[in-house]
Amino acid sequence: MATPKKLHIAMFPWLAFGHMLPFFELAKNIARKGHNVSFISTPKNIKRLPEIPPNLSPLMNFVSLALPHQANLPHEAEATTDLPFPKIQYLKIAYDNLQNPLSQILQTSSPDWIIYDGFAYWSAPIARELGISCMYFSIFPAWSICFCGSSTTAMINGEDPRTKAEDFTVPPQWVPFPSNVAFRLHEAKKLLVHFEEDDSGVSDLFRAGSAIAGCDVMAIKSSMELEPEWLSLLAKLHGKPIVPIGLLPPLEKDYRENTTEHKAWLVICKWLEKQKTGSVIYVALGSEINPSQEDITELALGLELSGLPFFWSLRKQHSSVELPEGFQERVKERGVVWTSWAPQLKILSHDSVGAFLTHCGLNSIIEALCHGRPLILLAFVMDHGLASRVFAEKKAGIEIKRKEEDGKFRRESVAETVKVVIDEEEGRVYREKAMEMRNIIADKELENEYTDNFIKLLENYRQISTA
Repeated sequence: MATPKKLHIAMFPWLAFGHMLPFFELAKNIARKGHNVSFISTPKNIKRLPEIPPNLSPLMNFVSLALPHQANLPHEAEATTDLPFPKIQYLKIAYDNLQNPLSQILQTSSPDWIIYDGFAYWSAPIARELGISCMYFSIFPAWSICFCGSSTTAMINGEDPRTKAEDFTVPPQWVPFPSNVAFRLHEAKKLLVHFEEDDSGVSDLFRAGSAIAGCDVMAIKSSMELEPEWLSLLAKLHGKPIVPIGLLPPLEKDYRENTTEHKAWLVICKWLEKQKTGSVIYVALGSEINPSQEDITELALGLELSGLPFFWSLRKQHSSVELPEGFQERVKERGVVWTSWAPQLKILSHDSVGAFLTHCGLNSIIEALCHGRPLILLAFVMDHGLASRVFAEKKAGIEIKRKEEDGKFRRESVAETVKVVIDEEEGRVYREKAMEMRNIIADKELENEYTDNFIKLLENYRQISTA
């Protein structure tokens, strides 16, 4: 049997770290199997990516594309984390203006594949014209994509029987199996903006539908162990080969001595070491969530009311929210509010951490469950509400109660929920289920099997298509 050809894979993620980091993890997996990767992004974003393991450096090439100037977009902004939500539409316009530079790179480097993001739906026609196989890599799970539309055509043309927010509070009519996965009313109201055309000229729904329509194969950050029925439905709805590539749990890293990261971890670790095993609530709402002042106030006072130790990674983004007056002084004996970078994986791996209060981003959820930490679910944007329903349905976590209409929550609900998960008998089911899921998510052999199957597809599809 002939030895498979060494492939060259180009990768082009959207300019958000919730997208770039899964692409980066997938790039490393491809390089580990001996194939070359060209990771294409803007200069500032490339500098902000994690370091590459030295053994992979010869196989990973980072290609910088200068982001074209766009009115209303700050000069230094190259990722969604640099912007408030209303300005992200201008980042999309600048991103769309990378079509010609991307085409030139692909024409010059002639990769075997391009793996592109849903926001770069226009990558597929470029690749097809150049005779390059193309793959849409979705960082969104199958349940989210299935929820968005009954077919690729429906997503592109906006053909959806759901016309008002209330329609999204029940599972779609094309979901054939029993499920409670749907949006709350307050989440659905925020969701509808992604179904509408913005200043970039298209909607996010159009982008996703076009990305699916244009690809040869659709890869998805997921696994059959997590969502078998949704993956099966996704293939039926869109008529495309669907390849789950695993959940890509990132590996913990050790920080070089005397670096900023190492010094931060030493301080955090020293505090964690003083706490009882399984007693600490780790709180992190992601780097791009903008809670209101009321949200921050109720969350803080709920943590105070719980009486439990907590470590809160609070990185304020484009917001002037403040902690309640006197809060930090009152909780200083048992709580830490950390306002700079924090090593989330290392914190979650520490034995003192008993639960994770999360905004329900899938990357963060996977990191927590990789260490068997039960979830306290507090979703804010996009498809995070669906993820909250999924993991609550799986009993790996519990949702903080909120008002259906506006999503407001009270400090009493926060305190009650965290106490249940941390140390009450009622919370045993969440602690046990999280440990069960750890056995799947942290299974390196299983992840390696997904990677092997994915690499075989890249090799074999290319062989067939060039035969």
